[in-house]
Amino acid sequence: MSTEPQTFSPENQLALIQRYAEERGFDIVRVYEDAGRSGLTLEGRDAMRRLLADVEGGRANYEAILVYDVSRWGRFQDADEGAHHEHACRKAGITVHYCAEQFDNDGSIGSTLLKAVKRVMAGEYSRELSVKVFAGQCRLVEKGFRQGGMAGYGLRRLLIDEHGATKAELRHGERKSLQTDRVILVPGPDAEVATVRRIYALFITGEPERAIADRLNREGIPTDLGRPWTRGTVHQILTNPKYVGDNVYNRVSNKLKQRRVANTPALWIVAKGAFRPVVDAEAFERARAIVEDRSRRYDDAELLDLLARLLRATGALSSLVIDEREEMPSSSVYRRRFGSLLRAYRLVGYAPDRDYRYLEANRRLRLLHPEVLTAVREGLEQAGGTVARDPVTDLLDVNGEFTASVVIARYRSTAAGSARWRIRLDSGLAPDVTVAIRMDADNAAPLDYYVLPRIDMTEPHLRLAESNGLSLDGYRFDDLDFFFSLAARASFTEAA
Repeated sequence: MSTEPQTFSPENQLALIQRYAEERGFDIVRVYEDAGRSGLTLEGRDAMRRLLADVEGGRANYEAILVYDVSRWGRFQDADEGAHHEHACRKAGITVHYCAEQFDNDGSIGSTLLKAVKRVMAGEYSRELSVKVFAGQCRLVEKGFRQGGMAGYGLRRLLIDEHGATKAELRHGERKSLQTDRVILVPGPDAEVATVRRIYALFITGEPERAIADRLNREGIPTDLGRPWTRGTVHQILTNPKYVGDNVYNRVSNKLKQRRVANTPALWIVAKGAFRPVVDAEAFERARAIVEDRSRRYDDAELLDLLARLLRATGALSSLVIDEREEMPSSSVYRRRFGSLLRAYRLVGYAPDRDYRYLEANRRLRLLHPEVLTAVREGLEQAGGTVARDPVTDLLDVNGEFTASVVIARYRSTAAGSARWRIRLDSGLAPDVTVAIRMDADNAAPLDYYVLPRIDMTEPHLRLAESNGLSLDGYRFDDLDFFFSLAARASFTEAA
């Protein structure tokens, strides 16, 4: 099931399949169900993968597979992919029945033609829906409404109703509840706005991003995520048009679960002056001119030479590695000049190695874990709780009432560019609650948090996508305020 009409709810599908089985004398011995999953790819569809593995591995103790309709294999953009899965079942001696279709899957010319048409229609449905959703999002952007994402340092999200009247400022983790409501960006606290303007002023007068970051860190000013400033975070503020009031959308795209791509400015959707600016247009243009002039100093050969030298110095390349080097142009320059970072990598003889990146990310996250654990402990104590930390297992005992484990889930990308996270629930320690922190695409900062009670978790590992259905996303939070509140103590007055 994806997020489609209720016709395709698991309950309705299973009820029809059961009637079909009863009418034909079948006994249902096993059910494979992926609830709340997109059918564009097999990524995240664990039940579908198990079915195919059971069939191809000879572990299928059944003679037939009952499928609601042709589209339930998937709404693949390549119609042959669905046909391939059905063929794998037939090759293993298992027949496939389509319970809601108006034809028998008997191998006749008619049924074969109808299946081919249905498969194409299933893929086309997703493509047309993607076009309609994208068009709707573009219209909202052009009207000045924010489409997802955190506000960023120096900005806040403001909720307005359908008539444009202010309703409330959305705090971190809050979302709109009415479909007719909209979100816009407004300047944040005065101190943050002053810091943003100061960043621009320092940069325009000749101070580079790294020096600005060091200055802010010395002064004890954290980012909006509560972390130290880096060259990359300062650079992002200097180059993001939302600070001058522009609403920009479609800078990157990942349509139909295909590879994530950085779009050229010609494909961006831009609404000028949609928000109240934090910095004036003159300061923004001067900062942008400095950034662009810095990259214009280099021709293609010089850019590649710098990239090759960085590769020799670090052994690996990524946008984060590039953006953190003071003497390097930003990674966006390489994307713009060579079409993509991957093409620039190839031109200097570098093929990103997944295993190396895995080790690098894991090393950083291992170093981050003690810091995160300390922050969680302090948050619980500030809420009024008493916390004891096991020095061997890092298990947290809260108020002597429940135990908690803190794990960090590394961001990883599939071959198609989809985001994935894997969470290991420590069944050996058996904590009452596991706090899982999903990292962002750079594995540099938390994206969100899952507070997972052991009583509701039956599997030792969880594989998360961007959206996971209510059964998992019901435990998702944008911050840990809810979890910290579990440690709070309440006083009761004794009744007379």
